[in-house]
Amino acid sequence: MGFYTRKGDDGKTGLLGDKRVSKANLIIEVNGCLDEANAVFGIIRSQTLSVEIKELVLDIQKKLYQLMTEVASNQKIKKFNFIDENSVLWIEQKISLFSERVVIPKEFIVPGDSPHGAYFDFVRTIVRRSERRLAELQEKTDLKNEYLLQFLNRLSSLCFILELYENNLYGNGNQTLVK
Repeated sequence: MGFYTRKGDDGKTGLLGDKRVSKANLIIEVNGCLDEANAVFGIIRSQTLSVEIKELVLDIQKKLYQLMTEVASNQKIKKFNFIDENSVLWIEQKISLFSERVVIPKEFIVPGDSPHGAYFDFVRTIVRRSERRLAELQEKTDLKNEYLLQFLNRLSSLCFILELYENNLYGNGNQTLVK
């Protein structure tokens, strides 16, 4: 057997356990959004010169995989609860840590003041889409872990702070503002 299985040729894919669903299923959409975010975080991690940011981003990527596992698990297997109150508190601590290092503008900023800052803004938008899609999934299913949405909400805030931080780190502390 090669790299492909042909199992998805009928437009279905597997969840954790034995359940197969349409590739148009909202669970797959949520995890697809999270997968996109994880890929952009990977670009950031591969490009940034800051060891601190590399380590933080790797931790975020691992948390995203845990979140995806929770979304993809079904009733026939144990429900995973990787994302919990401590996960949200961890993100909040990171927001506080990096907020102390930047000046938060009162206006909107225009993305693109540094390459890494622009990537953080890009991934922030994907995280926000993931959050919206997850909210819809939670409204329509029994996936009720309240910390999943809280984690994504805080993650988008952290991405904004990291955008500002990276802009400062790479010499453009004067953000381009919308006035």
